[in-house]
Amino acid sequence: MSSFTVGLVQEAVTGDADANVERAILRIREAAARGAQIVCLQELFNAPYFCKSQKSERFDLAEPISGPTMERMRKIAAELSLVIIVPIFERQAAGVYRNSAAVIDADGTLLGTYRKMHIPDDPLFNEKYYFTPGDSHTTGNGDHKSAGGFRVWKTRYANVGVLICWDQWYPEAARITSLLGADILFYPTAIGWHPSERAAFGAAQVDAWRTAQRAHAIANGVYVAAPNRVGHEDEAGTDGIEFFGHSFISDPFGRILAEAGTDPAVLVATCDTSLIEETRRNWPFLRDRRIDAYSAILNRYLG
Repeated sequence: MSSFTVGLVQEAVTGDADANVERAILRIREAAARGAQIVCLQELFNAPYFCKSQKSERFDLAEPISGPTMERMRKIAAELSLVIIVPIFERQAAGVYRNSAAVIDADGTLLGTYRKMHIPDDPLFNEKYYFTPGDSHTTGNGDHKSAGGFRVWKTRYANVGVLICWDQWYPEAARITSLLGADILFYPTAIGWHPSERAAFGAAQVDAWRTAQRAHAIANGVYVAAPNRVGHEDEAGTDGIEFFGHSFISDPFGRILAEAGTDPAVLVATCDTSLIEETRRNWPFLRDRRIDAYSAILNRYLG
């Protein structure tokens, strides 16, 4: 197709999983009514960000990819002829839990699942406790290409690559996913401020987050779309996290096509695929890569 239209859902969540799903469905319908063909929800969309502390009972929030949340999303996708990217806390097996994003095609077919490759461990972001990192295994039976744990799906409207939150800081992830043929990289996200740090570092953190992802768009000649969550979420004994939103869609030149603030929002933007060709002709970064000289990147450190 010569173009495709993307919708992002930026939302605050509560502890009521059913209400979170219902709210997301309303936002998906809004995006579809505004012309969206591919809609992406935020990271772990149907629950509060539970990784703020290590509590084993929070594993109960997980469900299999074949579970009730995904079944509802598949029905909505088929009803509205939408591709939907659904980030969810996946229970793969007893003791194996993933931070995942399922890709549903516009006829409701589950094409497959991306599992977050880079897992952080920071104050109030205790993800290594909860998540097994992604690997080369995939779920679903769709038309996809993969390299290691990275993959791209051919959907009805575009070739879709998905990476999740902490992945967005790694140029290797963006490059590999782009080389697999992605027209657009989606980065469902849950990132925010420690409230005590906002005054000193808040603006710089948002700018760094946005700049890193715009750089992926430029360096790879692809569209980038990042839906983040919003709202303050408490955690006993701490100040909690204030999720800063600022979801955005960027073109292959790094230009912002749509951007939200810090309130719940739905973003919609149309992506012209001819711009991918034009950008790569004029900035032929993929052509000029020295693939014979990059083996050192496989080392942890070279100092």
